[in-house]
Amino acid sequence: MAKKLMKGNEAMSMAAIEAGCRCFFGYPITPQNEIPEFMSKAMYDVGGAFVQAESEIAAINMVYGSAGAGVRSMTSSSSPGIALKQEGISYLAGAEVPAVILNVMRGGPGLGSIQPGQSDYNMLTRGGGNGDYKCIVFAPANLQEAADMVMHAFDASDYYRTPVFVAVDGYIGQMMEPVDINYKPKFENIDKSSWAACGTHGKRERNIINSLYLDSNELYKHNIHLSEKYKEIEEKEAQVEEYYTDDATIILVSYGTMSRICRGVVDEFRKEGLKVGMIRPKTLWPFPSSSFENKDSCKAYFSIEMSMGQMIDDVRLASACKVPVHFYGKAGGLVPSAKEITENIKEKAGELL
Repeated sequence: MAKKLMKGNEAMSMAAIEAGCRCFFGYPITPQNEIPEFMSKAMYDVGGAFVQAESEIAAINMVYGSAGAGVRSMTSSSSPGIALKQEGISYLAGAEVPAVILNVMRGGPGLGSIQPGQSDYNMLTRGGGNGDYKCIVFAPANLQEAADMVMHAFDASDYYRTPVFVAVDGYIGQMMEPVDINYKPKFENIDKSSWAACGTHGKRERNIINSLYLDSNELYKHNIHLSEKYKEIEEKEAQVEEYYTDDATIILVSYGTMSRICRGVVDEFRKEGLKVGMIRPKTLWPFPSSSFENKDSCKAYFSIEMSMGQMIDDVRLASACKVPVHFYGKAGGLVPSAKEITENIKEKAGELL
């Protein structure tokens, strides 16, 4: 498919269709409304099912039902709506049912604003519902990457039998860029018949989708099984981009829209002969901790976020607190400018430049 100029929400929706999504359940909330709008027609065109549910809670449980039957299924929402879905997401993880969830983040807490934000980091990466579980979280920085990650999210979700997030701030959902939707499966011949409630056809025992274990020992074994799966995901699915980090004295850590701004900050410092670089996590979980190893030249990290500082904890853990980790960010829909970031770096670590 040739590149086409489209809005981020539309690009992610089209990518989902191309990846085989055939059930979508959602509820309106800004700034992701173009997703259900697009899917309402697209699902009809491809013979799929679209339902505008009565609530976010209903939508995620509808996903649980259709995905449990083996159909590639998706929901989307924005921050407070994603918060309402957390119980259902925990059920999906516990029952090992694959599903893709798009979160077009806005400012919080509470209803917050309709402006872009990145303050859902902890909710997404720590497991916002009950129990010991993790979800893969992709964090694209441009629309081509967003489309590619949505398509990979469906493959990874099926392969690992786990819910997968694609998390973008509202800017990425609303901006327009040229995108080429070209789906190439990452995993071949994924067989769902061994677990999906898709009918026995008289040839096998029935499958049961469940996350309830009344025997404590059985639940413990299940938790061990999930933990081993998450370790495999950590080993195989962490994605990162490093930008001028080989000799950097100061390394910025940012994702999504903030990484686009930070790239410009790095370029300006480099023009001045100053050794500044950037680590951009493309997966928020698993966090690309290995990229922080062997950074002997680095004397300070800066976590740059559209929040009050949530990723900073992962930066500290990944760097083993060997050097100072500073934070700069804004919340409520405000975006730190390149000038503000530059001034903050010079103020807090100017002697290292």
